[in-house]
Amino acid sequence: MGFADDHLVPLVDPGLGNSAYLVDLGDGRALAVDAGRDLRALDAAARRRGLTVAFAADTHLHADFLSGAVQLAHDTGATILASAAGNRAFDHHGLADGDEIDLGGPTLRALATPGHTDEHLSFLLLDGARELGVFTGGSLIVGSAARTDLLGAARAEELARAQHRSLRRLATLPDDTAVWPTHGAGSFCSAPPGAERTTTIGAQKRANPLLGAPDEDTFVARLLASTGSYPAYFDRLAEANRRGPAVLTAQPLLPDLSARQVRDLLADGGQVVDVRPAADFAAGHVPGSLSIALRGQFATWLGWLLPDTVPLAFVVNDDQDADEIVWQAYKIGYERLAGRLAGGTAAWLADGNPQTTTAFVTADRTGGRPYLDVRQEAEFAAGHVPGAVHIELGALAAVAADAPRGAVVGCGHGERAMTAASLLERAGHHDLTVLDGGPADYAAAHDTPLTEGAHR
Repeated sequence: MGFADDHLVPLVDPGLGNSAYLVDLGDGRALAVDAGRDLRALDAAARRRGLTVAFAADTHLHADFLSGAVQLAHDTGATILASAAGNRAFDHHGLADGDEIDLGGPTLRALATPGHTDEHLSFLLLDGARELGVFTGGSLIVGSAARTDLLGAARAEELARAQHRSLRRLATLPDDTAVWPTHGAGSFCSAPPGAERTTTIGAQKRANPLLGAPDEDTFVARLLASTGSYPAYFDRLAEANRRGPAVLTAQPLLPDLSARQVRDLLADGGQVVDVRPAADFAAGHVPGSLSIALRGQFATWLGWLLPDTVPLAFVVNDDQDADEIVWQAYKIGYERLAGRLAGGTAAWLADGNPQTTTAFVTADRTGGRPYLDVRQEAEFAAGHVPGAVHIELGALAAVAADAPRGAVVGCGHGERAMTAASLLERAGHHDLTVLDGGPADYAAAHDTPLTEGAHR
């Protein structure tokens, strides 16, 4: 068993689809790679091993989460390692292609691998002359490469060609070199995501269709064809990471709010986010509130559907973790968290306020209505209800007037559909029904096969 097998701890954020890594350097110190601002799992892993993070390396200016490197520098005195070309506005050790850092045993070598972003670096971990593994960030990922359109459609092809050169460079490493990507299954930076999160150079040379492309033009066409939509907040986080997130000196909290305070917040332009399960939201909710059930993907939809500039109040069940709400919001830069409604909807009603209900039914009770599918394009193309209108959830608020009236709103299980219904209710739609289930349930209940292919 080698150094990497003994000393590397992957830390997966399944909601955002990303992996950070903690590397035990063997002397009580550690290297953290692409750590996010929510450091709870990394801190716990370091404590279990008796480690102090001495180095925090970032492969690129992340668009889908705020980096935890600045916080680690504050908390543990870690040296931040990042591309000099990123022009970060805080203390860090700027690296260029070929630069090496002695980690006190192993060595970290910077490899310029632009494509996903201009300043992207991969980090090759060396034990003497032996390549142990490479942290590839958003360059080579399992079965693909990360998307190249985050700097705008006008540069997507140019960056895809840079991505081609970067992957070809990584492919010259020995076949047994471990590949430790940041982006993976569930990440909107992946194009497309795969099921595995780590791999080897040899495995990718055999199985990655992009590395198997016969020429650069084919590579570019395949990569650009695989990109779908991405959350709106991606457009602002790279700059936030360049400036550096604010250091947190205490655990951020979600204070209690009275019903009157929530009512005043709404009147002043704030937003109410209801994080309860879809069925609870359907049974009764604050009028105008947005349903985003608290689960792994909570941060994604919060950042896609709401601005980060307005105060947010939350409706929470007693058995839900308020800390999870806070950290999912903070890791994507949402800090204007006013608090949570004390006593929930019961307190809202007791204060004399109205509530709204939404029909949430199984497929056998949905007949005779138009069907609105709010899943991603690839999901829709893989199989949808015949005649369904397709509008992705992330685009729905801007085109709510085009949504069919009195529709059955469906997704894969019901959570996104309930979010969509709450958006439509805010836009003046009524008599909506949300499907408790997915297209397969609808097809079975109505004895109709699903249709494949993109929306036309």
